[in-house]
Amino acid sequence: MEVLNQLIPESLSLPVAVFLLASSTITSMITASLGAGGGVLLLVLMASWMPPAAIIPVHGMIQLGSNVGRAALTWRNIDWRVIAAFLPGVIVGAALGAWLLVNLPAHIWQLTIALFVLYLCWGPALPKGAFGAPGVFLASALTSFVSLFVGATGPLVAAFIKQIHTDRFRTVATFATAMTLQHAPKALVFGAAGFMFFEWLPFILAMIACGFAGTWLGLHVLRSLSNSKFTLIFNIVLTALAIRLLWQANLSAGWW
Repeated sequence: MEVLNQLIPESLSLPVAVFLLASSTITSMITASLGAGGGVLLLVLMASWMPPAAIIPVHGMIQLGSNVGRAALTWRNIDWRVIAAFLPGVIVGAALGAWLLVNLPAHIWQLTIALFVLYLCWGPALPKGAFGAPGVFLASALTSFVSLFVGATGPLVAAFIKQIHTDRFRTVATFATAMTLQHAPKALVFGAAGFMFFEWLPFILAMIACGFAGTWLGLHVLRSLSNSKFTLIFNIVLTALAIRLLWQANLSAGWW
């Protein structure tokens, strides 16, 4: 019990910290087995109890660790051609985001991401040229820029990568690597902006460890799914996340 207390920042109670650690395991299992969804669910849970200023930076570091673990366990399936085009886009998008680190209208980003996710899941397939190096670079730059402000671009990246691959392990592995790259700059950006990561570091590391256990369990579930069943479930999960973003956009803008 005393060890747990040492891991917990002053702003969290012990029961809440234990709940979030368990949630890290479960949400990582969801992402590893279904392709997406766990990161956003964890973000919602963290937002219910954590200080607002800590949510995006801490969530970003936890997701960085979780995606590193998922990429490491599936490294043989990573599409390095896609990642080679994705990396420069992350650098450009993060640099622009750091330069323009201001309060942008959340509902605009939420609405845009949701509509793109729904289109990529259920609309006509994008032209093949969209999945070449220029298309991947553009998608990476835009989502990396937006992720610094809303922290909810995972579904859009997942929907984009889903259109490139039909193999479930290739999709999960490439998505995990892409999100590793996208979350990495957040430490530098938010650190430069004055966020004190040191206070949260033990808790972040404990969340990452719990997430790794969830990833290991989730990949065992993934092996039991066919590619067609995975694609259907993946689309349903992404659609649910898009609907949630539409609802958030409505609440942010006060449309009805």
